[in-house]
Amino acid sequence: MSTTTHDDAARPARGRHWWREHSELGLCAFLLLLGALVLTDALTLSTDFTQRGPLGPTAVPMVVGSLLVLVAVLLARDVLRGGRGEAEGGEDVDLDTAVDLRTVLLLSGVFLANAVLIELIGFPASSALLFWGAAYALGSRNTVRDPLVAAGVSVLTWVAFDRLLGVPLPTGPLMGVV
Repeated sequence: MSTTTHDDAARPARGRHWWREHSELGLCAFLLLLGALVLTDALTLSTDFTQRGPLGPTAVPMVVGSLLVLVAVLLARDVLRGGRGEAEGGEDVDLDTAVDLRTVLLLSGVFLANAVLIELIGFPASSALLFWGAAYALGSRNTVRDPLVAAGVSVLTWVAFDRLLGVPLPTGPLMGVV
C-alpha cells in the first residue's frame, strides 16, 4: 500500500528543487570557464616583439581573467551560503507585452550589414550606416540630423582609434578624398 500524500506529489524532486534554489551557480560556472579561457589565452599569447613599456601584452588579459575567476568563486561562496539575487522588478517594462520583432530584425540587419561592409567601404562609412540604422530602428525619424550625427560619430570614432590610439581600422575608398 502506498502512503503518498497529495503534498508529496506536488513537491518537486529534491535535486530539481536544490538547483532551482541555487541557479546562480550556472553563472558562476560560466564566469569560471570564461576566466580560465582568458587566462589560458593570455599565457599562450606571443610576446616575440619589443615592448614599449614595463607591462607586456599579457598584463590586461591576466588581470581580467583573474578577476573573472575571483568573482566566480566569491559569487559561488555567497550562493552556497544562502545568498540570492534580487528578482527583476520590471520597473517600467510591461512583461506581458510581446517582443518588438521588427526592431530586433532591423538592428540585426544593421549589425550584419556593418560586418559585411566594413572591409568593402571602410570603417567610417560602414559605422555611419550602423549608427544611423540603429537610430532608425530604435525610433528616430529625423532625416537631416540622424545621418549627420551618425557620420560625425563614426569619423570621430575612427580618428580616436586610428590616429590617436594607433589601432588601424579599414579606411575604405572615401577616406582618400577626405
